Amino acid sequence: MIGLLQRVTRASVEVDGQTVGSIDVGLLVLVGVERGDGPAQVERLLERLLGYRVFEDAEGRMNLSVRDIQGGLLLVPQFTLAADTRKGMRPSFTPAAPPEEGERLFNELVSQARHAWPHVATGQFGAHMAVSLINDGPVTLSLRVPPADPHA
Repeated sequence: MIGLLQRVTRASVEVDGQTVGSIDVGLLVLVGVERGDGPAQVERLLERLLGYRVFEDAEGRMNLSVRDIQGGLLLVPQFTLAADTRKGMRPSFTPAAPPEEGERLFNELVSQARHAWPHVATGQFGAHMAVSLINDGPVTLSLRVPPADPHA
């Protein structure tokens, strides 16, 4: 499971011109689900997202997590993160989980996030989304929790 996190001062997602999710200061996380991912990957990615220290403390060091700053978490499904781009001029999506599995695991991530943290918003799985953000820093990091079976 892949999380491309961006530290933001605000971010939002629109579907068909309607805002479906938005946050102020916090993390916008594009989420990719890979073949072989399961509940363990969901749990570990969420643990890392909520605890990852990317916000500055009083000394200007990245020592604070989204929890520490009481920030928002905007989770946006993005299957293209799991693409294989190692060769050719067109991505292969073979490493990505099938849509039904990807949606199930994304929804599980959202459910667990909402249980663990009060400031969670989302994009919409399978929709054409317009994502807007103000990246703070800019800070963009990729977190990956490898699938249980790397050959899946």
